[in-house]
Amino acid sequence: MNSHAIYTLLDLVGTFAFAISGAVAARQRRLDLFGIASIAFMVACGGGIVRDVCIGAIPPTGLSNWRYLATSLLASAIAILAYPRVRRLRQPVLLFDAIGLGLFAVSGAQKSLAYGHSAERAMLLGTVSAVGGGVMRDVVLSRVPAILEREIYASAALLGAAVQTGLSYAGWTNWWTPWFATLVCVAVRLASLYFGWRLPAFQERKGNVVTDKL
Repeated sequence: MNSHAIYTLLDLVGTFAFAISGAVAARQRRLDLFGIASIAFMVACGGGIVRDVCIGAIPPTGLSNWRYLATSLLASAIAILAYPRVRRLRQPVLLFDAIGLGLFAVSGAQKSLAYGHSAERAMLLGTVSAVGGGVMRDVVLSRVPAILEREIYASAALLGAAVQTGLSYAGWTNWWTPWFATLVCVAVRLASLYFGWRLPAFQERKGNVVTDKL
């Protein structure tokens, strides 16, 4: 399998994982069929569309390639038909969201490099690819986006994108490099959820009481 096929596979698997997370979240909010499918597509392709616009890949792959819409619709159907089984997974939205986060961070960074962008832009756009759809989902569903809280979310995506970019610059373009970078991102994200890791928050001291700075 050549490198282009590997990154296309990463993109489609990430689309499926994100679409599952979006469809489950929409199902939990008791949206109708159209609402579930819309949220699934938004989560699956929103970040990638923003990335493609930024790097000049017009029209965006999420809109021009039927496979992405078909993948998100398939994920929506699975989430609806097998919802009782999916719901048995411990926090399924977070699980599939973590998988999609890693896959999109890596494929987004690599696509940016393929279009001739610098390492800094590749890492930034890889992060945008990973978190963009989740932000859209949370806003539409009236939830606080994870990147605005103290969770290890965007920083995990940035780490995955940085690992992929670093390996590419080092000349390590073997078949395993994107999967390794993806694993790093997913592992950090899941570990942060399991161990309760949080980013530090700014605080100010008022008298003898320490309060969070709003």
